[in-house]
Parts: sequence; structure tokens; C-alpha cells
Amino acid sequence: MDAYQKMIYLPDIMINWPWPRAINPHFEDVKIEADASFRDFKALSPESQEAFEKCDFARLVALAYPNAPREHIRIGCDLMNVFFLLEEYTDTENGTVTKEMVDIVIDALHNPHKIRPEGESILGEIARQFWARAIQTASLPSQRHFLETFTAYLRAVVVEALDRERSHRRSINDYLKLRRLTVGAVPSFVICEMGMDLPDEVFYHPVVVELAECSTDLILISNDMVSYNKEQAAGSDDHNFISVVMLELGLDRGGAIAWAARYHAELQKRFIDGLAKVPSWGPSVDILVKEFLDGIANWPRADNCWSFEGQRYFGTRGPEIRQTRLVPLLPKANRKAAA
Repeated sequence: MDAYQKMIYLPDIMINWPWPRAINPHFEDVKIEADASFRDFKALSPESQEAFEKCDFARLVALAYPNAPREHIRIGCDLMNVFFLLEEYTDTENGTVTKEMVDIVIDALHNPHKIRPEGESILGEIARQFWARAIQTASLPSQRHFLETFTAYLRAVVVEALDRERSHRRSINDYLKLRRLTVGAVPSFVICEMGMDLPDEVFYHPVVVELAECSTDLILISNDMVSYNKEQAAGSDDHNFISVVMLELGLDRGGAIAWAARYHAELQKRFIDGLAKVPSWGPSVDILVKEFLDGIANWPRADNCWSFEGQRYFGTRGPEIRQTRLVPLLPKANRKAAA
């Protein structure tokens, strides 16, 4: 294997995206507060806690919601912590155990003032406290939208566990249908509307739904590109867009990444063209719609920036890799040794 084959090239897929990087001024203060609160739960092993610290989810939240008030930045941080914990707890579990955990979280979200049963997974109490805090400042429409979209995410996590249990490999289209849910983008978009009474007729309008789906696809493709190296090394890349494209189209790694980059560019054009199709609901509502859609549009930029600014995927080499676009291919983990 020559030196080039030992490198992964990551094209700069966001170079032409019109929404620039911006970061919320409450970032540092809320990070300290939210991270300390999460550590108090003692929900993670030392190894998982170290991985959590490297993620710097508060940075992602501050990038995703640059104009949000402090209380909504805190809600966003708590939400990312719930996402991380669910991933840590379910990533190696079968469908049955994963469903049990998911059912606990759903019950906690629908009963945020109910004391959780003794002996229950800490997931329940963490989810309960997250949502009890969120509903203090979230508008009623945003609460409904969040519960619906987050429940869809949770159900998809169970399906992913079943796929893993059965070693089921999906086609590109089937993968996208599931990954649009497991990436958690749409419930994250809801934080953009927590300070507004966004009507259901807007949130569920076909044009708005299509724009949200486009943004979700932009996020998941970018995320799967940067996470592919770690996942292929760990042997957990079945639920990754690059692996799915390689399998279905018979491409090598570089070919699959190039194909994904072209598809990403098509999605960007589809999103920008779609903005011109957004109808008017009157001046007062249109202001809210523009703010909400700007939030959705900013998310792909935020996620891509965070991928290189945090340490989840590239350790301390993120800024360097962002410049060179070259990632050293990680060797496959020795499963026998790990066992």
C-alpha cells in the first residue's frame, strides 16, 4: 500500500455554502455550566467521559445557534448530551435492550415532573431534567414539534440496533431514510423555533419539510465523511453513508467520497432553489419563517466547522486536516485483542 492509499481525502464540500461561520457569545459560560451539570450524573465510564470531553458539544451548539438566547443554548447543550448518552448506551446493544432504553426516555419526556422509578437507567432522569428545563422557555408549538421529531429519532435508534444485530446492510435510499432520523437533525432544528410561535401549517408545509430534509442530508453526508475513518477502523461502519455507497455502487473509498461530494453539491443547489418556493403567510409570520429557515440553513455550516474544531473525529489535528484535507487511514482494530 503506497502513501496515497494510506490517506483519506476529504473534499471541502462547504466551500460555496452561503451561510458563514458564527458563534454564540454565551458559548464559554454555558459550556462550563452544562458540562458540570452533566458530569454530576456520573453516567459515563472514565473512557466514555474522556470521549465526551473531546466532543465539545457546547461548541457545536454555539455554532448552530449563534443568535439564540442563553437559555436556549443551555437547552441545546443538554440535548446534545442526551444524544451522546443514548449513543454510548445503545451502540453495542441489541434491539430489545435498546427499545427498553428508548421507552424510558419517551416516558420521561412525556412526564417531566414525575419521579423516576428507583433502579431505572440514569437515561430517564437525565432526559426528564432536560425536558423539564426546556419547557420553561420553549413555546407550545416547539414543544409539540420536538416531542414528535425526537420520538421519531428514538424509534430509529431501535431500528439501527436491529440492523446491527442482524448485520443488515441497506441500499442508499433505505439508508438515507433511516439516517435522516438517527442523525437527530430535525429535533435539533426545533431549538431554532423555541422562542417563537411557529404555526403547524408552516412547520409541516411540504416546502419547509423538504428544506429541512435537504439540510439534514447535508449534515449527515458531511458527518459520515468525517466519521468514516474511525468507524471503519472500529468495524462499525455499516451505518455510514460512505460504506453504503461503496457497497451499492461498487466504488472504492475515494470514489465513494467523490460521489458523496457531488451529491452534496446537488443538495446544496436544491436547498437554495427551494428557498424561492417558500410561500407567504403574511408579514408577521414570514419574519418567523425566515428566522427558522436561516437556522436550518446554518446547521450544515455549524456541524462541518465543529467537526474540525472539536476533537471527536481528528483529535488535536482538526485544524491541520481542515487545511490539507488529508486524513491518515486508521488500521483496523484487532477484535480478538479487544475481546
